[in-house]
Amino acid sequence: MVDHRSAPASHHAELHGPADAGQRGQRITDEFHLNQEQYGDIEFAFGWGFAAGSLVLGILADVISVRWLYPLVLLGWSATGFLSGMTHGYLPMLACRGLLGFFESGQWPCALRTTQALLSGGQRSLGNSVLQSGASLGAIFTPLILRFMVAGNPAVGAWRPAFMMIGALGLVWIVAWLASVRHGDFAVVQVKTSDAPSAFAWWREIYRDRRFWALVVMVIAINIIWHIIRAWLTKFLQQGRHYSEADALLISSGFYIATDIGCLLSGAAALWLTRRRGDSHRARLWVFGVCSAITALTSVTGLLSKGTLLLLMLYVVGAAALGLFPCYYSFTQELSARHVGKATGLLSAIGWLVASPLQKYFGRLVDQTHSFDLGISLIGWVPCVALAAMLIFWRHNPENESR
Repeated sequence: MVDHRSAPASHHAELHGPADAGQRGQRITDEFHLNQEQYGDIEFAFGWGFAAGSLVLGILADVISVRWLYPLVLLGWSATGFLSGMTHGYLPMLACRGLLGFFESGQWPCALRTTQALLSGGQRSLGNSVLQSGASLGAIFTPLILRFMVAGNPAVGAWRPAFMMIGALGLVWIVAWLASVRHGDFAVVQVKTSDAPSAFAWWREIYRDRRFWALVVMVIAINIIWHIIRAWLTKFLQQGRHYSEADALLISSGFYIATDIGCLLSGAAALWLTRRRGDSHRARLWVFGVCSAITALTSVTGLLSKGTLLLLMLYVVGAAALGLFPCYYSFTQELSARHVGKATGLLSAIGWLVASPLQKYFGRLVDQTHSFDLGISLIGWVPCVALAAMLIFWRHNPENESR
């Protein structure tokens, strides 16, 4: 059962879906006169900001209580999100997206510290799926808010109030977090020297750990498929399949409902398999494998024309793409009890550093081919590479199950 203290963590994640410029992609590119590659650069900046924040804030999550680090991170995120609504021009938006990525990255080391402290090994996939699903809730409501505030309004800058309003809402979650977490909760874990390596030794040993390199491949793969789809969905619908802005926003909301369901089903399936077979690692691996097979259906999605079948395929692929994440988070928690913040921060940084430049090149491909279809068709196969890496490099030790 998920502890009540993890609820604000999930709600914190919930706020970050609306940070995505993808929901306002067409409006922003039109107002700032951007081509597709420049729009990709905006997502590129967000990704590298996220990578930098993952390293810095991941390290801090291991030495500072998340009771205090969490609200500080959210305060920075809220301020930057508010300022994003006041930008005029390509470069200011680029800078704001980079800063937004930096602060947004801090939620994951803090959140995983929370679920690690509250849940046993077998429960973490479900707990992490609840956490990840919270990140989708904001994205579910954002298109509906935008549809009400923006769709049908041709005025320049009609998207700006939504940025500022959502940024300001972060202050509500800061109050909720501080009110629900006690002073003694989530204190920095103290582990005996004989039980865990020192921080310096951990950095040295992690690069020798085959499991770490398997997770490097995994985090790159899941970031590629999820963030390409997330960033380009509304543009694909509007420009690639000629849906109206109002319809694209409504479809986008439905897409995030599907991803939320997929994320929760992923965690529930892993928990069910764990209870049935008694091996949480293999349960996660089975779930990850099924989700990887489903994401490969983008090869079909890229060939479909406007219609019901296209939308159903997008929803199924999206559900599987987000369903990969709870499994990944649980795998990272097997690496180290004491250094989970550094582990997730380092892996997240690597994932974003490698995956983010592909936003630029995806946009360039669209500019050159005048189509989204080829890029969409190919990205779904990337998680299968991660599955192969796990099978090759990860030597499973059942003794780690309860950590």
